[in-house]
Amino acid sequence: MGISRNAYLWYVCMVAAATMILYGYDSSTFNAVQGSANWKEYFHDPDPNVIGSVNTAYTVGGIISGVFFSAPIANRWGRKSAIMVGCFIVIVATFISTFTPRNIGGYIGGRALVGIGQGIALPAGLVYISELTPSGTRGTIMSFWQMNFSVGSFMAYWINYGCTKNTKGLGNWDWKTVMLCQLIAPTFIIANIWACPESPRWYIQKDRTDDAVKSLQRIREDANQIDMELREIRQAIAFEQESISGSYKPLWTDKTVRHRLLLAIALNVGQQLTGQGSLNNYSTIIYKQVFSDNSTIQLINALNGTFGILFTLNATWTVDRFGRRFLLLVGAVGMAVCMVTAATVVTETPTYAKGAKSRPVGISTVFLMFLFAFFCTQSQTILGATVWIWTSEIFSMNVRVQAVAMAAQSQNVANAILQQVFPLFLKKKGFYAMYMFFAINILLFVFVWFCIPETKGKTLETMDTLFGGENHVDKGAEIIDDDKKIRDIEENIEMVQPVQTTKGVENRTSPEAND
Repeated sequence: MGISRNAYLWYVCMVAAATMILYGYDSSTFNAVQGSANWKEYFHDPDPNVIGSVNTAYTVGGIISGVFFSAPIANRWGRKSAIMVGCFIVIVATFISTFTPRNIGGYIGGRALVGIGQGIALPAGLVYISELTPSGTRGTIMSFWQMNFSVGSFMAYWINYGCTKNTKGLGNWDWKTVMLCQLIAPTFIIANIWACPESPRWYIQKDRTDDAVKSLQRIREDANQIDMELREIRQAIAFEQESISGSYKPLWTDKTVRHRLLLAIALNVGQQLTGQGSLNNYSTIIYKQVFSDNSTIQLINALNGTFGILFTLNATWTVDRFGRRFLLLVGAVGMAVCMVTAATVVTETPTYAKGAKSRPVGISTVFLMFLFAFFCTQSQTILGATVWIWTSEIFSMNVRVQAVAMAAQSQNVANAILQQVFPLFLKKKGFYAMYMFFAINILLFVFVWFCIPETKGKTLETMDTLFGGENHVDKGAEIIDDDKKIRDIEENIEMVQPVQTTKGVENRTSPEAND
């Protein structure tokens, strides 16, 4: 291997993290194209209810596949297989959405399929990375996972902005081009991930220890670290197989697992209700409350995607230094301040022709939305890396994929409800809607302060102790020691039995010899 094992680990994780480029691009695609006059004309000028249905179809598709299909595929055939299956579905769905006849139903069906592909790939990718990375660098690597969401948005918005500069020449291809470029991320993932190592934890769960050793040898520099990690994984899985049976049942019957699941669901839902989901999906409509020119709006969207990458890079060096809780708390306060300030600026200033605001108000609003994005990326390095890190690292191996899938898809449940209602709310109340997000961010701060423990630096196998559970490594070691003692006793019995049999024969034949 021409590169160091640590560098190769980063490469493998970045391939899997490209599922977030897929997610970021898909999440921003519809927001981008709904500003196209050609798209509106092609689908007969859909009303706000229909626009809400497009996003709802996407999120419902993600909910169904995430809850019912992602975990079974990832647990039976491996994390990589689930990622590839999800990406393949997105590729098929992209062609359906792009080349559907002039009926919004076909477009909605394509978006639902995209959601299904995302729902399968995302939880598997998240778990795959968390199971490969050591505890000391998990937060840093997962911050790039979140950054890739911004990379996807960046791609979608800049491609769309380029298309808006030549809408007459492109015609319907101004939005179809944006849709087709959705193929970039899944094609890249499928082309690269097949050669990456599978999760060593999945291998051990399947009693394939030799394959687990080979996987770890490709991504760990230190042989002693490999031995220690293998020992911890085997011990933890031994305890879980002995004491926590079932696939979905322990999520509800095991008290500490149920507690973690409810916390993770609350945090996932909170992420969507902060306002960042609505800004991602409906920034075009939001900015129409301030600007009248679509090209200006798409330029702002593109710049927002660009700054999202830069803001997340700032978080890569802070998440493992200051911890998850600190950044999440700071992010919640910052987003609350931005939302209440933006709402005040827009609602308390005069409105001019075509619903536009004055230039100073427009500049102030964009600045506040960008500042909101800054705090959003800081907290999402925790939300997205606590809904993406925290959620992925708090569950034990036997329930990890199904718990992550259920908790992550609770985002889509909240999103489906919010995005169906938000366009109507925004149309009737305008920027007064931002006061609601202000209040939600304050509640999120309180929730994190009292309910969310710090997970920085904890190994996956010892995470249970944070939530009042038993140390799976220690308990597993006891089980393995007991099993070894039993095997030793059985071996001793087997050694004694032939001797006893031989003596018995001698005793039986001895009288005959005397006769």
